[in-house]
Amino acid sequence: MQVLKKRFVISIVLISVIVNGALFLNGSGGEVKADTKNVYRNLDVFTEVLRQIEKNYVDPQESQKLIYGAIKGMVQSLDPHSSFMTKEEHQELMMETKGSFSGIGIEITVKDHILTVVSPIEGTPAYTVGIKAGDKIIKVEGESTKDMTLMDAVKKIRGPKGTQVKLTIAREGAQKPLEFSITRDVIPLKSVKYYSLTPEMGYVRVSNFQSKTAKDLSIALEELEKQGKIEGLIVDLRNNPGGLLSQAIEVSELFLDSGVIVTTKGRNSSQNIKATAHKVEIQRDYPIIVLVNGGSASASEIVAGALQDNKRAVILGTRTFGKGSVQTILPLSDGSGLRLTTSLYYTPSGRSIQSSGIIPDIELAYTPPSEKKEKKPYRFMREEDLKGHMQNEKEEVGQSPEKNQGNDKDNKAKMLVEKDNQVRHALELLKTWGIFSKINGGS
Repeated sequence: MQVLKKRFVISIVLISVIVNGALFLNGSGGEVKADTKNVYRNLDVFTEVLRQIEKNYVDPQESQKLIYGAIKGMVQSLDPHSSFMTKEEHQELMMETKGSFSGIGIEITVKDHILTVVSPIEGTPAYTVGIKAGDKIIKVEGESTKDMTLMDAVKKIRGPKGTQVKLTIAREGAQKPLEFSITRDVIPLKSVKYYSLTPEMGYVRVSNFQSKTAKDLSIALEELEKQGKIEGLIVDLRNNPGGLLSQAIEVSELFLDSGVIVTTKGRNSSQNIKATAHKVEIQRDYPIIVLVNGGSASASEIVAGALQDNKRAVILGTRTFGKGSVQTILPLSDGSGLRLTTSLYYTPSGRSIQSSGIIPDIELAYTPPSEKKEKKPYRFMREEDLKGHMQNEKEEVGQSPEKNQGNDKDNKAKMLVEKDNQVRHALELLKTWGIFSKINGGS
């Protein structure tokens, strides 16, 4: 009698979840028509399977584990980005947007049924050991990832600081799988770095979109502007896996004072959003080049698309990842959560970038710097090389302009230009842009 009562309660709970879910969607402004007869018929089958497992399966099973497993399977069948989270997983996800977490620092997705790296987060253990965007994770700790859910994979890869996780990677061009043993660490969520590449040219790197990204970027731009008049800016969104939609909108608004930034369209009217730029206090009318690649996804694609369609920036690099869907985190009654794809987003011109991605205005692949020492070009002797030469008024005694030592940031900026062909090309374009604008302007 107790067993029958338990099964009856489970059935009622499942029916309640489905009915309440339909009511929730209706309450949010959408029209959801459920075939109640089919719902109850299918629930009868579910209850029947549950009864057979409880009665005949070789090992006793907890009802919550079975029901959670069924829910995970149902959500997993929708798309690679929707997932069911336990209470602990839900709480961990909430932490990510505010503080930090312990892991190896990669954004992953399921692509063609294979666990795939969207991009490694710059400066993290995964980035340091050489994990790359597009890498396919075929094993975690020797366990095959085939049919592994996204949340289960995240749970296995994360862990306490100082512990190790072993990943087996299939990489395009590699003849055999690659083995990586990675030591976990606290993953900082600082998302903005900046340098002055020259006195007139600025560089900002946005590695992800967290709760303070727009604020941090605004501070970085103000610091660059304090150092002198900016005549060009490089915004680096390469290997940026995305993050908060709200931050993508706020970041875009730092460079736009009018026009549409992004629109989202979903099944329910509440998911239909049209974000537009507003007049800003600080006018930033200098030319901008945005760097993107196959690891640029989601929120970074929103920013690139907004600046491209509003003719505010030139996009340089390679085609982006193509994640044009928006996920909403829905808290559930027992503390668990549902990450559900609720809408698609569109660039200002109405383009959906789902699967297709953002196509750069200038396509240029990244070329790793050669390990061979390049022969230095022949240097002509100059006046400054002559012993006892007369000093220039602006030249410090005992130091030629080429021999001035910069600070640590200057050295990092110099190294970035020397080793990164995409940054170097963008900088050359901005310099040329400035030269021709002066010619056209007659100044």
